[in-house]
Order: sequence, then structure tokens, then C-alpha cells
Amino acid sequence: MTDVIRDLPRDDRPRERMMMHGPETLSDAELLAVILGSGVPGQNAIQLARQLLADGINSMRGRELALIAEVKGIGPAKAARIAAVFELSSRLVSERPEDLPDYDATVLGRKLVTGHSHHTQERLGVAFLDSRNRIRGQREIYVGTIATALVSTRDIVRFTLMESATGVVVYHNHPSGDPTPSDDDLTFTTKLKQSLAMVDIEMVDHLIIGSHRFHSMKARGQL
Repeated sequence: MTDVIRDLPRDDRPRERMMMHGPETLSDAELLAVILGSGVPGQNAIQLARQLLADGINSMRGRELALIAEVKGIGPAKAARIAAVFELSSRLVSERPEDLPDYDATVLGRKLVTGHSHHTQERLGVAFLDSRNRIRGQREIYVGTIATALVSTRDIVRFTLMESATGVVVYHNHPSGDPTPSDDDLTFTTKLKQSLAMVDIEMVDHLIIGSHRFHSMKARGQL
């Protein structure tokens, strides 16, 4: 990897990818690289971030500010940025309601129609469920072209395992406005369901979002 991020291809630069596709598409190291802003001679910001995350992201949470600042290439300013981000995330978590919402296709589907029906590109996301089918989080994983989103089932499995979820609801929009599943949608759903089952994760539903309505594959017996 190059020593300077600006020497990377544009699609590989974290900040540019974040602006184009959203922060959800970046890895932990890439997100931390955006916070750091720059690296040091011989080590770009992504490499520096990977060094800091060598023991996992949770190890950063309890690390003393002074110890972070002592890492070569960090210093007080960058250490303060990192500490501020972790403190904000901690406060955000503490304000979340204790009762997670149950998965309800109608409730989630209508919300997604409101938030996704205007997109001119296909976007695919996942709602992560716990063992009681409560929604513990959502994540947009891919942004595609006007006609398709090139999605890797492996990445969906990986993100689900990272979230320690036991079930998922996959959703994507149809820019055409018609939520009727295509043959590719049906094939992808079958493939993803099989991939998730191999790691004991249930594919609870696949919602397709149109301009004014949504299609639940589970409700239509297509899952």
C-alpha cells in the first residue's frame, strides 16, 4: 500500500468513498483513518489506523488518552479526536431505549418506502435481528447503478456475524418504482438464504421497496 492516501486510486480513498457511498461502506480502519486525517512518513493513515486497531476496536475504548498520544504518528491532537469519537458513541449508546423494536414487515416496509423510494440507484441494506426477532441495528451495505446492485453474499454474512445477529431482513429498492421481484432477486435471495443457513443465521425476510409500496418475499411465500 502506498505511503500517501492521495496516491491511491480514487475509489480506494476512504474519504471519497464515504462521500460517494456513505460511512456504512467503510471498514473500522478506514473510518479511523478519516478521523486521523493523515499518517506519517512510511505509513499512511489507513496503515496507522490498522496498527491502532491491532487488538480490536474495543481495546481502543478503554485505552488511556495519554497512551494513544504516545503512539508514533498520533500525538495529542489526533488522540483527542479519537477519544472524542469514542465518547460520543458511548453517550449515543447510553441514550438508546432498552426495548428494541420487534420486526414488523409493515412498519419497516413503510419506513423504507419513505426513506428509499426517491433513490435513483439500487441500494441494499440489512436489518439485524436478535433471537427474539427484535431489530438491533440496520446497515446499508451496497449502492449500485440505476438498474442493479452488485452484492456479495459473503459480505452480508460477514457483517451479520460482526453484529452477532441471529437473523436478518434484507431490503433493497427498485428505482423503477415497481417492487415486483425480478428473477435475479429470487435467485439472489435463495443463494443468500443458503449462505446464511450455513452459519446458523435465519433469513427472516427480503423487502423490495418501490415508489409507493413494498414487497415482502416472506409474505408472498417466496422465501
